[in-house]
Amino acid sequence: MNSDMMHFKIKAIAANIRNKREHRNYTQEYLAAKLDISQNAYSKIELGYTKITVERLFQIADVLEYDVTDLLSIKPEIIHTSKAV
Repeated sequence: MNSDMMHFKIKAIAANIRNKREHRNYTQEYLAAKLDISQNAYSKIELGYTKITVERLFQIADVLEYDVTDLLSIKPEIIHTSKAV
C-alpha cells in the first residue's frame, strides 16, 4: 500500500471518529476526559495527526458506544474517488 493511500485511510478513520462523536453530541473535552487525555491530544486524534493504538481505538469506540468496526469502516466509493485525484 502506498503512503498516499495509507494517509487517506488514516484521515478517513479520524473523520469517522469525529462524525460519530458529533452524532452523539459529545464534545472533544468530554471524550478527552473519558480517555484521560487532554483536549489537545484528543483533537490531534480526530485530525489524524496522532497514531493511536488498537487499545485506544477500542476505548474510543466504547465511549462513543459504537462497534470498533464502525470507526474503521471506509466507504469503497470514497477510496476510488481519491485514487482518481
